[in-house]
Amino acid sequence: MIKRTFTAPWPDYELIDAGNNQKLERWGDVVTIRPEMNAYFEPILSKKDWLAKAHFEFIESSSSAGEWKSLQGDLAHDWQITFNNITINLHLTKFKHVGLFPEQRANWDFIAENLKQGDRFLNLFAYTGVASLVARDQGAEVLHCDSVKQIIKWGKENMESSGLTDVHWVLEDALKFAQREIKRGKQYQGLIMDPPAFGIGAKKERWKIENKFPELIQAALALRAKGGFIIANTYSPRLDAQRIREITNQLCHGEKVEVTTLSVKSQTGKILEYGLRTVITGG
Repeated sequence: MIKRTFTAPWPDYELIDAGNNQKLERWGDVVTIRPEMNAYFEPILSKKDWLAKAHFEFIESSSSAGEWKSLQGDLAHDWQITFNNITINLHLTKFKHVGLFPEQRANWDFIAENLKQGDRFLNLFAYTGVASLVARDQGAEVLHCDSVKQIIKWGKENMESSGLTDVHWVLEDALKFAQREIKRGKQYQGLIMDPPAFGIGAKKERWKIENKFPELIQAALALRAKGGFIIANTYSPRLDAQRIREITNQLCHGEKVEVTTLSVKSQTGKILEYGLRTVITGG
């Protein structure tokens, strides 16, 4: 059985309960009910208990979209929470997300512990940028790369709300940018990437993480400075731990490779496993 990396709760976030393909979460003072395919087990609390606690419930209209139903009056759909020194702007989106993947907290802690003033840090497929801001808060020089303009804007808002400056924002395909950075001879003490499991590129090319993962790891290894680290999060059953180990065994020589499951334990004792976390250190 693969080892779990547990994400600890913090004052502004907790997984209250999970089950029946849903999860009950608290974000600051706001409690939501969202779909969660990994919650295939029975919850501890009753549906009545969930509805009594929650402010919003996401109602799916398709596998990738839906709308939020207010359960306790006309409440704002935008609010803020904090993680250490970082302020995060949350918003109820039509894709069920709110602007934060809390299982990533284990990565933020790792980044804070392993970066220092003046280090260079690259965040690929960077989303709304909490990892980027944690690195910047440590005094690192940060490049944040994502291919979605609205997501870059969201990341900038988080930076400004956190009282930070000088994150370098890159609106570009992450893998192509990484390959150009290799040609430019750039090096980073830390890299993190959170690629999608599948998707369609700007030129209608199909993206499948099981096909792209070796290329991503190869690029990250070329960009990593001596003694630096690489974190890769993956969320696809087609790219399991055994396959990741086969790929990293071929590409990583003399490095320590640890593959674990990103997991969160609910207040009621339920465990949600989200995806695989590969950490490469040494070299």
